[in-house]
Amino acid sequence: MIADINISEKSFGDKILMTNVKFSIDDGEKIGIVGRNGIGKSTLFNILSGSDKDFSGEIVFRRGVSVASTAQEHHNLADISVINYILNGLPEYASLSKIINEYPSFMGDNIRLINEYSEALDRFNQKDFYQIEEKIKRELGNFQLENVYDQPMESLSGGQKRLVEIIKIMHSNVHLALIDEPTNHMDYVAKQQFTDWVKSQAVSNVSMLIVTHDRDVLGKVDRIIELKNGGSTSYSGNYDSYLKQNAMETSSGMMNFEQVERRITSLKQKVLDYQRLKEKSRNQSTIQRFKRLENSARDELAELEKREKPSFWIDKDSIEKLNYKAVARYEKFKSKNIRVNLKSSEARSKRVVASAKNATIGYSDKILLENINIDLRENEILELRGRNGAGKTTLIKALLNYDSNLHLGNKNNLGSLPTVYDGELWINPDIRIGVYEQEISDKYLNLSLKNAIEQLYLDKNLPISDTKIRQLCSDYLFTSTDLDIPIMQLSGGQKARFQIISILANDPQLLILDEPTNHLDLPSIEELESALMRYSGAIIYVSHDNYFRQKLKGEVLALG
Repeated sequence: MIADINISEKSFGDKILMTNVKFSIDDGEKIGIVGRNGIGKSTLFNILSGSDKDFSGEIVFRRGVSVASTAQEHHNLADISVINYILNGLPEYASLSKIINEYPSFMGDNIRLINEYSEALDRFNQKDFYQIEEKIKRELGNFQLENVYDQPMESLSGGQKRLVEIIKIMHSNVHLALIDEPTNHMDYVAKQQFTDWVKSQAVSNVSMLIVTHDRDVLGKVDRIIELKNGGSTSYSGNYDSYLKQNAMETSSGMMNFEQVERRITSLKQKVLDYQRLKEKSRNQSTIQRFKRLENSARDELAELEKREKPSFWIDKDSIEKLNYKAVARYEKFKSKNIRVNLKSSEARSKRVVASAKNATIGYSDKILLENINIDLRENEILELRGRNGAGKTTLIKALLNYDSNLHLGNKNNLGSLPTVYDGELWINPDIRIGVYEQEISDKYLNLSLKNAIEQLYLDKNLPISDTKIRQLCSDYLFTSTDLDIPIMQLSGGQKARFQIISILANDPQLLILDEPTNHLDLPSIEELESALMRYSGAIIYVSHDNYFRQKLKGEVLALG
């Protein structure tokens, strides 16, 4: 065992987030952490990485264990370059380099210092640090970051910093790697590189704990730990094994919960019965007997009613394999999920939504796309596939720039607009468009959730009321306390749900989706997939989630 985790309580003010999170990490084990948005995954990560010490319980690492974790924030970096940031984040690199570089100038004949210097040289060689800069440079190239090698960390985008963190972890050579949402912002080649690395580390016996809802990554782990109902549940095997075990456990849990519900109903009736019998009795001993029975029933009832309803979720494929009684029970007790309201219709038109004919697109100094041909109609799906920088965003911007009605309300957010140098590019001016982008418009970030929803509706010239806002918040699992929280302070999952509210506000006939599954939890991803598969409009999407792509399918436009 490399680590033993026992968190008896973690609270934020009056809100208790965790009450019984217990699990261990074995040598070489790859563990995926999953759970509903807001359940405490990032909090658990911060506790394990040591940045959050305000909890009850104990985290015990085996003596001598080295741990590396991806950083969430990048403040006070001054002018440190990318390569130096990565090198300084590797355990022992900085201390060994200091000895190797500085000792020769002053150690002289001092035997102790000579021995320390000699040991540092041996250790530096054991850690393979003599070749490390070249390896990191190649890795930066694999992740399309070859040009940032000497750049200051502060100059990088949020997505680039996340990739740098992953590269740092991949070369840290530690006993335990803590990794948070690694594949957000990765293209399909970089993601394959990462999943191959995860798989390859079984040989080197590196343990990993990965917080992710990326089903491709979860397919490579040895065990999945789900945070739910304040505690943790462990499932052996990868994502497919988790789904099967979760279906069985949830079915059993619902039966137990149903029995508790029946017992509560029975106890309530017994309390009334004992009250009536007590009132009718004339014999003092009989009265006392019924009073004891009533109090006993009340005590048991009070204990049972203290229990919160457990979280019940089963994936749709597993539901189809359950018997009708289990399905009926699930429909009764299943946990609330987001409600994606997309219109579907049996009478589907086939009018053209967007088209391109031998289009050449680029910017003033560079042509990015040539010979682009699109014929997208309602009820059709087009996937834009290519590496980061291949021109996917450029093509989307070019299409939106040709939307003369500017349906988005945030067209100023498109930044510098591309030019169509040759051929034709057209988007139907009579359709409504919803765009899911990776970044929320700056104009909403400082607004509270309530005011941001109101503003986005006003931006689209749509009617909005307090009742409508509260209904939307309910549909997308926001609580009444969330209404006053600024958008910038929401979690990644909450921001993703706000984005979905935004893109669906005008009942769009064309959806443009850029990595829509990032940050969403597994039940929310499944609900989004189901809604999109029923949708009667047209879809253009970018996704490196293979499960999502297999569900939506559609024609592929390969770029780059």
